[in-house]
Amino acid sequence: MTRTVDIRESARHDLTEIELLYPLAFPDEDLLPLVRDLLPDTMNVLSLVATIGSQLAGHVVFTRSRIAEQDESTALLGPLAVSPVYQRQGIGGTLVRAGLQRLEDEHVDRVFVLGDPAYYGRFGFQPGAAVMPPYPLPAEWQNAWQSLSLTGSDLSRPGQLSLPDQWLQPSLWMP
Repeated sequence: MTRTVDIRESARHDLTEIELLYPLAFPDEDLLPLVRDLLPDTMNVLSLVATIGSQLAGHVVFTRSRIAEQDESTALLGPLAVSPVYQRQGIGGTLVRAGLQRLEDEHVDRVFVLGDPAYYGRFGFQPGAAVMPPYPLPAEWQNAWQSLSLTGSDLSRPGQLSLPDQWLQPSLWMP
């Protein structure tokens, strides 16, 4: 039997399931404070959920951002979580592609992510972004900082990513 995955913007009633999802998907990280801080910020945050039937299978957040002293519209992808029951079934990829399409429709120029290059490379993300994150990254994470142009913008143009306060915690940018 084929299961249908529905992608939609998260709603207030999803919060309980989202809060249950993150500790399952990331047992060694506590991303809940960040997620809780981001979700109410509907002006800067695109929050999508994947559901199968009535079950929440995954969640992704895209935070709208800017590059200091540039006029490009940008976003930061993360966090992305998929229930262990549904991992390796394409749910994460479906969420990422849906979010990228919505951002492209909103004329966002570039998207950044701090994550596994092997995974995010599937979507066209490239390591070695010239735009710096809010805090210096450890050397072992340099290739994990990646960017993707949605509009053909110049990925080699340097700058500093400017994010909402929720992301301005050094611990989010360290191992």
